[in-house]
Amino acid sequence: MQILALEAYYDGSHQAFLEGWIHHSRHDWTVITLPGYKWKWRMRHAAITFAKEVNARAEQGQRWDCLFCSDMVNVAELRGLLAASISRLPILLYFHENQLTYPVRCERERDYQFAMTNIISAVAAEAVWFNSGFHRDSFLTAAETFLKKMPDHQPLECISDIRRKSQIHYPGVTLTGNARPRSRGPTTLLWAARWEHDKNPSDFFAAVAILVGEGIDFRVSVIGQQFRDVPEVFAEARKRLAPHIRHWGYQASKEAYYQRLAEADIIVSTALHEFFGITVVEAVGQGAYPLVPARLAYPEVLGLHNEPGAGRFFYDGTVKDLAAKLAQLIASHQEGLLWKNVPQACDVVRSFDWKHRATAMDAAFPLGPKRDRPQD
Repeated sequence: MQILALEAYYDGSHQAFLEGWIHHSRHDWTVITLPGYKWKWRMRHAAITFAKEVNARAEQGQRWDCLFCSDMVNVAELRGLLAASISRLPILLYFHENQLTYPVRCERERDYQFAMTNIISAVAAEAVWFNSGFHRDSFLTAAETFLKKMPDHQPLECISDIRRKSQIHYPGVTLTGNARPRSRGPTTLLWAARWEHDKNPSDFFAAVAILVGEGIDFRVSVIGQQFRDVPEVFAEARKRLAPHIRHWGYQASKEAYYQRLAEADIIVSTALHEFFGITVVEAVGQGAYPLVPARLAYPEVLGLHNEPGAGRFFYDGTVKDLAAKLAQLIASHQEGLLWKNVPQACDVVRSFDWKHRATAMDAAFPLGPKRDRPQD
């Protein structure tokens, strides 16, 4: 198949997703992107910007069988602006995130027009893919609640329509196959996420502060993408944790990033928002012990909710329980016992290797305009 991919925010996980899939895909891809900058403006203008480029290429004789768009593209606007020969093609919409359930510091910050864009895009697409079942279910539940607030003409039937054509397709990850037991030196804790409030860094720093107060020896690496407005808690924590810091800040290369994962004994998440959790999966694949909250997509993605003893990889979401479990794990590491539980998690995350995920997603592309659409 000839696939046209339109990515309005080509950065971070969106970029890694497309690059990983295309590298392992059996299909032929044309990729048109916009830089990952000012996401709100990308959602506002991407349809008209992409339509102009796509129509020009179509006039030059380029042809495709299917369009792929991420959630940053208004699919309905795009279809209306495309030349007739292109607008009839099936459109696959992939939700990395959505603007209806993305956590905001206060609800007044939420721009519901972007949420409506996500809903309308899902209605307009032939196939809608989510990166986890948790993401799909939370989005559709919130969408129904949101639409019921309309004073009249509530289009509630679109919820069942979206659900009917929705599928779950986990993103692939890069697993290097270098998972190995760690040394018995000071335990390295890794926190690796965007430096924003929805990743809840305050809980992590509060928990490790408890460990410091108890005189526990450990090292900490705090990495992840940073933006202009970095929460103040990072600067405060860097001063307070100075004797314990192993690495701090954004890792500029993939090599450095994977090295930080390979060095970590324990990968910690404190996220309030996580629709999949790529970094946790990659770190586990490198042999790190996961300690994540028993919420969001983690129980589903780690696939451990039905596994005997899987509760050891989760904490109850509180700072107190996180600190207590970290203290236990650090003691276990010093006794050389931590590694014995890691292979269970490693076995689970192997299914997310791109060589498996690309094959499954390639086979699930929506069919042409005169053929049946995919069902659940």
